[in-house]
Amino acid sequence: MRITEMHITPIALGDPPLLNAAGLHAPYALRTVVELVTDNGLTGLAEVPGSAAVDEVLLAARAIVLGSDPLNWNALKSALGAHFKPESAQARGDAPWDQRKIVQVYSAVDVACLDLAGKAFGVPAATLLGGIVRERVPYSAYLFYKYEGAGGELAFEVDPKATGWAAARQRAALDPEGIVAQARAMIDEFGFKSIKLKGGVFEPAQEVSALKALREAFGPDVPIRYDPNAVWSVETSIKWGKELEGVLEYFEDPARGQDGMAAVRKAVKLPMATNMCTTSFEDLPGAVRLESEDIILTDHHYWGGLRASMELAAFCKTFGRGVSMHSNNHAGISMAAMTHLGAAMPNLSYALDTHYPWQWEEIITGGRMKIEDGCVALPKGAGLGVELDRAALARCHENYLRCGLKERNDEPEMQKKVPGWKFKATRW
Repeated sequence: MRITEMHITPIALGDPPLLNAAGLHAPYALRTVVELVTDNGLTGLAEVPGSAAVDEVLLAARAIVLGSDPLNWNALKSALGAHFKPESAQARGDAPWDQRKIVQVYSAVDVACLDLAGKAFGVPAATLLGGIVRERVPYSAYLFYKYEGAGGELAFEVDPKATGWAAARQRAALDPEGIVAQARAMIDEFGFKSIKLKGGVFEPAQEVSALKALREAFGPDVPIRYDPNAVWSVETSIKWGKELEGVLEYFEDPARGQDGMAAVRKAVKLPMATNMCTTSFEDLPGAVRLESEDIILTDHHYWGGLRASMELAAFCKTFGRGVSMHSNNHAGISMAAMTHLGAAMPNLSYALDTHYPWQWEEIITGGRMKIEDGCVALPKGAGLGVELDRAALARCHENYLRCGLKERNDEPEMQKKVPGWKFKATRW
């Protein structure tokens, strides 16, 4: 079996005006769909965060990928490594989202090859990752401060007839009461058993008040996690971290860098999680030496794929780290890949993050994957268990061409609300 075609399709999915430490989400979130086609007629799928720069690197990889055996991942990975200059850990950048590009090539090709291998052997991708340890994978409610609006073509409109989560997805949530209402609507719709709040938006006191309001509203049995995306100083992180002892399940990236996280971890009695200070295998020796975190949140898009994420899970087991997963905006191919990884990871410690409820469009046949009782069932069928809806893919590609966005940058959208606003690596 050989790879004979590699198709790269940039798409844009409607995205509400969600606030974060880097600004405000644009009305569209970018993704790129990768298809690998083999000489025996199989197609393997993958999806990565989108940008023109990532698409350019994927196009450069095509010459290496074509003609390769999708079952021989080690050889293909070595060929990619010989072609591309390695990215340093510093290439991640200071923004909340990862700036690296080459690692996304590894991820896309790894996932698509696993999809192909699963289809060739007639087994789920999770089986090829070592076997299935859970058929239902838990996810967490992911809350955001947000302005009113729906995103996409309806960026600044609100449907007065919408009810339930569809209405909550459009409403503003800028204070503790709005965050609690958002959580109730999301939990009522999807049955989530844990909650995450994306912070780093307002003064720490306001966000801590929202977390305490969530704790009061949902009681002691609902885990709550919080992520200010490293825009707090060490001193601010310690001060407010002490306020959150007994409130949080874990404290994610309050301060920047392994040294900063280690200092907070020593002073605050809360588990520390990261997807910012430890984000590559190059970072792992420092994580052990400095004891910078208790939990590593993998993201297969930025760790080099599903197999690399399983290697990370083995490290976490060896060195006493918990492990779960980070999320960004994504469609059903990535949702399926994350679910296969969660199904196969023996030491999965916490419910996975997902932005999936915030999107409403889909590019896979059968429509959106179901989240029930806070879990996603492992897709049935070989490989990832999902297939492309060609008409939906074409619509989302048209979104991409029409919206004009070529990369993620949350500053311009934020400046429409707050003139002159600029991202700061440390804000408080």
